[in-house]
Amino acid sequence: MTNRREFLQASALAGGALVTGALAPMARAQANQASAATHARSILILGGTGFIGPHLVRHAVSRGHRVTIFTRGRRTPDLPAGVTKLVGDRNGQLDALKGGTWDVVIDDSATNPDWVRQSAELLRNAAGRYLFTSSTGVYYPYLTRGLDENVAPHTDLKDPKDGSEDFGVRKALCEEQVQRVFGDRAIVSRPTYIIGPGDTTDRFPYWPVRLARGGDVVAPGKRDDPVAFIDVRDLAEFMVRLVEDGRTGTFNVVGPKTPMSARDFYLRAQKAINPAARLVFVDDYDLLTQHGIDGAVPWVMLKGNDYGHQSVKNDKVIAAGLQFRPIEQTLADTAAWWPSVPEARRTSPRFAITPEAEASVLAAWRARG
Repeated sequence: MTNRREFLQASALAGGALVTGALAPMARAQANQASAATHARSILILGGTGFIGPHLVRHAVSRGHRVTIFTRGRRTPDLPAGVTKLVGDRNGQLDALKGGTWDVVIDDSATNPDWVRQSAELLRNAAGRYLFTSSTGVYYPYLTRGLDENVAPHTDLKDPKDGSEDFGVRKALCEEQVQRVFGDRAIVSRPTYIIGPGDTTDRFPYWPVRLARGGDVVAPGKRDDPVAFIDVRDLAEFMVRLVEDGRTGTFNVVGPKTPMSARDFYLRAQKAINPAARLVFVDDYDLLTQHGIDGAVPWVMLKGNDYGHQSVKNDKVIAAGLQFRPIEQTLADTAAWWPSVPEARRTSPRFAITPEAEASVLAAWRARG
């Protein structure tokens, strides 16, 4: 099941009371919560029941904030008592939001610029700030490495058939709507690949599941290919921190804190999940492509439009206080959570590397001697 320890942890706010290491953990947590409560915010979350949402809601409530969620009411995650639930639809059905006021809106459910336009305009005078959850996909195509927040997002769609470009452009246009309406009251969070328990995709869960099965495991990519990711709980906690610190602006929410290669990731994952699994490092891009393998989050094949994909800079978020839990914890918690997902999904997951593709790559790699 999802590890909830992160929701019981608290850290003192800037300017809050100093808590010394001499305090017992429970007393320290209570003191931190009291500090947060002193600065309690009313937060409206557009979404709140998907992947990011439940972690965001739980952490915000644990910090003493008053949380309202706006959803279609189709999911019923385990959320804390006291959360106000409004029902509607981003596609113009926003009546439930009328008449309310909040300190901050957190929008983590939109890829449609018109939906963002509607909600931002409706809430222009009903909220102090608007935090939009975007993506580093706004930089696609990633033709260079070391992209930072000063690089203008890509807003001119050239190839509608390129799903990566289409997604990135839509997110960038959503950002524009928030910034147009809220101006210097806008906050934009641009996470890289989001991983961890509660994942609504089958991207990252592949690794704990595959390594647990053991045997020869294809580890694709060149030795020094960088990888990038952010634990969903670290993302949620950072977003709440932005709210608490009164920040505005744009932030690339990218981990790990220091660069990690694909090789390092595989070795750490192996050790955390199943040391008996045998990693087979396949670094030939052409061979991998021939067998249908061009990515397995957090690794992606770094060439062409994806050359700089996993090298987006994170200096600004580190300076703003983003905290990173060890990748081993994310792997272990994802492995512990996976058995709780519906059996149909676990039986037929949409993993990037299928058993058939892995077997064919292994056979071709071994044939080379």
